[in-house]
Amino acid sequence: VRHPSSPALGKLNIACIGVGGQGASDVRGVRSENIVALCDVDEARAAHTFNSFPRVKKFRDYRRMLDKMGKHIDAVTISTPDHTHFPAASLAITMGKHVFVQKPLTHTVWEARQLRLAARQHRVATQMGIQGHAKEGARLLCEWVQAGALGPVHEVHIWTDRPIWPQGMERPTDTPPVPSTLDWDLWLGTAPARPYHPSYLPFDWRGWWDFGTGSLGDMGCHLMDASFWALKLGSPISVEAETSPVNNESAPEWSIVTYQFPAREGMPPVKVVWYDGGKKPPRPEELEDDRELAENGQLLIGEKATLMDGSAYCESPRLIPEEKMKDFLPNRPPKTIPRVPESNHYQEWIRACKGEEPAGANFDYAGPLTEMVLLGNLAIRTGRKIEWDPISLTVTNDPEANQYIRQWYRKGWEICV
Repeated sequence: VRHPSSPALGKLNIACIGVGGQGASDVRGVRSENIVALCDVDEARAAHTFNSFPRVKKFRDYRRMLDKMGKHIDAVTISTPDHTHFPAASLAITMGKHVFVQKPLTHTVWEARQLRLAARQHRVATQMGIQGHAKEGARLLCEWVQAGALGPVHEVHIWTDRPIWPQGMERPTDTPPVPSTLDWDLWLGTAPARPYHPSYLPFDWRGWWDFGTGSLGDMGCHLMDASFWALKLGSPISVEAETSPVNNESAPEWSIVTYQFPAREGMPPVKVVWYDGGKKPPRPEELEDDRELAENGQLLIGEKATLMDGSAYCESPRLIPEEKMKDFLPNRPPKTIPRVPESNHYQEWIRACKGEEPAGANFDYAGPLTEMVLLGNLAIRTGRKIEWDPISLTVTNDPEANQYIRQWYRKGWEICV
């Protein structure tokens, strides 16, 4: 449904929250439109982007930016640490702004559900930053699976080379001074107060539970996307994890997480296993002796065939062994899923903001995907199998696990939903 304030013609006015690192890439991705405001708590990290737009207004606090510039803003990109995705996106959505949010959509399962509902209520165009969802490979995988090329799929294995940042650490005890270019209190945002330390930023926040979601949260929305789409996974009925030692501060050095899904729309129950921290699935019998599993990838094991992709974004799915792929190609299923021009997920979102078709990773899709991914962290943090009720958003067999479904926000940062 088209949002009433979306311009049918012309350019959008876009504000960008978080403009260093990945945020800089996201700004470049939407610079075909009018960039009207830039916001970042770290002037040094944001300097290159700030300098690239000398006439654009700059802010440290996204709340102030939206308050001062709201009537001049059509859409917002959010490329911050995970813990700030929901508060920034929720505020923008309630103001009627279209939003692009980096993966994972949110820091917690509850936030993912709430953001999906808010986007529906306010009828805004949304997109989560999983570029693979706009690419050819994910569509091919879906078309092949849904045409029956693999036969019934009972097992999926997905792995990543992350973390490429520290995990399994305890909280640092020293308290170095805060850099003059950083507003530490604004960086913390909704997270519990703690002293500044360079172990947290600009990159390594991914491994700390208060700010990130570990390897699973960081890469799961990319790597699990194609299987989630093709197999119509929805919510698991149970999740359990095997990990290196776990603490309350940071994600473990490695994990193997097993999701069990019920039968769905004529497809049988399926087991999905996630591996990180150097762990990989058993080598498939069909793989040729001179081929190895890539650093990131997935295997879909069907009764008729096994499919393998050796990338983080499902860029080249193929049946294995290669001889089977060669036999398959002449009779491969037709292309039935619409393609995204130039596989550009930024422009896909921009077109949606202007009243065209919703983007593929809009929050009706990205919300459930994020919920599913982040449920793995509940199993990781408790060290026990969890049984899940997606209607009530509760773990039914382990009340202790429910503390991780939702977080509580620091005083002064409470959010009304």
